[in-house]
Amino acid sequence: MSNEGKLNLLNLKDPKIKTLHVTWFAFFLTFVVWFSHAPLMVFIKEAFDLSSQQIKALLILNVALTIPARIAIGILVDKFGPRIVYSCLLVTSSFICLGFATATSYEALALFRFLLGFVGAGFVIGIRLVGEWFPAKQVGVAEGIYGGWGNFGSAAGAMTLPTIALLFGGDDGWRYALGLTGVLAGAYGLFFYTAARNTPKGSTYFKPKKSGGLEVTSKGDFYFYLLMNIPMYLALGVLAWKLSPSGVGLLTEQTMYIMWIALGALFAIQTNAIYQVNKENLKHGVPDLEKYKFKQVAILDVAYFVTFGSELAVVSMLPLFFLETFDGLDPVKAGLLASGFAFMNLVARPTGGYLSDKIGRRKTLMVLVGGLALGYFTLGHIDSQWWIPLAVIATMCCSFFVQAGEGAVFAIVPLVKRRMTGQIAGMAGAYGNVGAVTYLTVLSFVDYSTFFYVISASALFIFVACWFIDEPKGHMAEVMPDGTVHLIDVE
Repeated sequence: MSNEGKLNLLNLKDPKIKTLHVTWFAFFLTFVVWFSHAPLMVFIKEAFDLSSQQIKALLILNVALTIPARIAIGILVDKFGPRIVYSCLLVTSSFICLGFATATSYEALALFRFLLGFVGAGFVIGIRLVGEWFPAKQVGVAEGIYGGWGNFGSAAGAMTLPTIALLFGGDDGWRYALGLTGVLAGAYGLFFYTAARNTPKGSTYFKPKKSGGLEVTSKGDFYFYLLMNIPMYLALGVLAWKLSPSGVGLLTEQTMYIMWIALGALFAIQTNAIYQVNKENLKHGVPDLEKYKFKQVAILDVAYFVTFGSELAVVSMLPLFFLETFDGLDPVKAGLLASGFAFMNLVARPTGGYLSDKIGRRKTLMVLVGGLALGYFTLGHIDSQWWIPLAVIATMCCSFFVQAGEGAVFAIVPLVKRRMTGQIAGMAGAYGNVGAVTYLTVLSFVDYSTFFYVISASALFIFVACWFIDEPKGHMAEVMPDGTVHLIDVE
């Protein structure tokens, strides 16, 4: 593959362009399925007579399982390859989606919504696949196209699913709309297996030496890695608390304590697995050529916390925000207005990746996170006195910085360490969901304006953290199966 030249997205004879299109549509379907409930929540609320706290619980449940799922999927994709893992994820999620569509109780809704968080891990798979097919000088914009067009699935769902539900008519129209998304995901999962390939012809698919955790290259990075795992378990612990009698009462207090104990045990098991993966490196060291700084991964994690984490939270609540803020809106109109936030993915994420490729990784990320902070600060001022078109414009401007920031993060991820791209993407993606759980938990305690201000303030802290990221330069070293060292260009 040449490192030069612009991407011609209409050239389907180019195998990497064909792979990009096949992959972004898989991601698109995962987002349609994952956020299919948001624009239909008004119908679901009426069908089950849900309270506002029960609705907020469903929103949190929707992003909870994605935290461990993205870590697990990252490990699986590095070990088995994107082709089989993406296919299995799509087919499995189709059955879960059908379960949600046919649920007859709130408990069943909650269970299937929790399980559907699994489909949100699909993003990680495509990051590794696209990174395999595109050279360093194009990987930012390619990952941006993959992420942007894929994330557009939530906007497409918001724009179409309420109408589809009304076309089916009756009290069960929303069920048919949801079920349709599951059927499409399952069918495409089978197609993806026949259409996708893990690497270009003649290329090596680099795999981690051991599975179970990231390989780090110093003792300091080992402890830093363990520290960075804690927020993911804390987020799940907060979720268990929110679902206890202190929150919405979906779990008993005893169940909450059992979950906390289980999370502590899982953290201990994961810590041991990480040590087993790294014990030889800790004892004998790593050649300078193979070293990388875990600091890079950590900064990408927190940057994705505020970018994608806030997007997930806002996409989940925005239809209701417009419905409750502006008089005279019906669910269809509110869904269409809210879809503007995710609609920007089509141009914003590719733009973030393109700018990262062209003007520098760190500079781009800092500018976009700073713009994100200003954007959410503006949204915090929206009230019923605003002209609705102006509110939509403000929402779309804010979303540009959010999603371009996501593109800038994942323009860097494939350039840290190729054979661990799935795991690095998984950890960053999991932090996105930690952000979503954090922000949605905040929303359950405060009004909409304060919610937006909290996101803005957190973005300012992460803006400072981005200053410490290093620009990927030169080459990364990967060890071939025969023990020889292969150098991969990262500039």
